[in-house]
Amino acid sequence: QEQLVESGGGLVQPGGSLRLSCVASGFSFMRATMTWYRQAPGKERELVAAINSAGAITNYADSVKGRFTISRDNAKNTMFLQMNSLKPEDTAVYYCRADVAWLQFWGQGTQVTVSS
Repeated sequence: QEQLVESGGGLVQPGGSLRLSCVASGFSFMRATMTWYRQAPGKERELVAAINSAGAITNYADSVKGRFTISRDNAKNTMFLQMNSLKPEDTAVYYCRADVAWLQFWGQGTQVTVSS
């Protein structure tokens, strides 16, 4: 069964850092384009960062460029999101998504709260 499990969220002060992980199972992770999304209360889900199957091409939302870094380890079926210089407006539930062939899978999300 296909599964994505996010972890690494939590409460952090403004200016702090967190590293999110997304572990995949049940499908060919190395063939999947992987994406991080986030959804803040009362707002639509938005794309944060994406990475192609080989990890060679990345894309970021303007709001996180220069602060967040997406990466993946295909040998460990894991994707990461390193988040630095966090701001209160980064507070949201963060989800990972996998697109492989015509299929799409979502994780359950991990809460990130940036507050003093």
